[in-house]
Amino acid sequence: MERKEVKPYTEQESKKGQVSTMFNRIAPYYDFLNRLLSLGIDTTWRKKAIRKLKADQPQLILDVATGTADVAMETARQLDPEKIVGIDISTQMLDIGRRKIKKNGMDTIIELQEGDSENLPFADNTFDAVTVAFGVRNFEHLEKGLTEMNRVLKPGGKLVVLEFSRPTLFPFRQLFNGYFKYILPLIGRLTSKDPKAYRYLYESVQAFPDGQDFVDFLQKTGYTNNQCKPLTLGICSLYWGQK
Repeated sequence: MERKEVKPYTEQESKKGQVSTMFNRIAPYYDFLNRLLSLGIDTTWRKKAIRKLKADQPQLILDVATGTADVAMETARQLDPEKIVGIDISTQMLDIGRRKIKKNGMDTIIELQEGDSENLPFADNTFDAVTVAFGVRNFEHLEKGLTEMNRVLKPGGKLVVLEFSRPTLFPFRQLFNGYFKYILPLIGRLTSKDPKAYRYLYESVQAFPDGQDFVDFLQKTGYTNNQCKPLTLGICSLYWGQK
């Protein structure tokens, strides 16, 4: 069962619009804060996620909620596919992603588009694989987003998802929650000037149906062979399944 919806700013406006506004605001600081706040572990998580696709050798890959294209670029490095399409609702994040892609000489492989994860502008059975890193938590309608990604996957194609989760091990859980709830928003306020964005990060992780609950959502929306692997004492979880 889905938990209470959490929004970045107000209860009145749609979550989708607020998430777009939030990421447009923090886009210039996003990559720096990711490295700082995770102590660089987020790069390791992405590498582990993409390794889940190596055996499949996908050639056409969709990266949903691509942001500044970190996952798309890691995918290009590890898998050398024919094409990666990244999609996101934040124009500012995409602009930064395009600059990074061009700087790394990957603009012939990776294409970024503005678009909605719950209404993907692609035909059925288009992609060999779909990736999402730290994006499903921001979907306005989780089931709709997962169903859309299933629709554009080819039969037998794989979905790989990275998402924050809630540690359970004592006392790490208490220490991590204290850091996430109090220290992280303070750092976010001092650097990005948008403390609500980092308060939302904590609140959205608490509300997200992680672990087996998310595996159940995958099952419900048409994926098979679904699995979950906690990373770094459960701070993050890696999920994967097939169409």
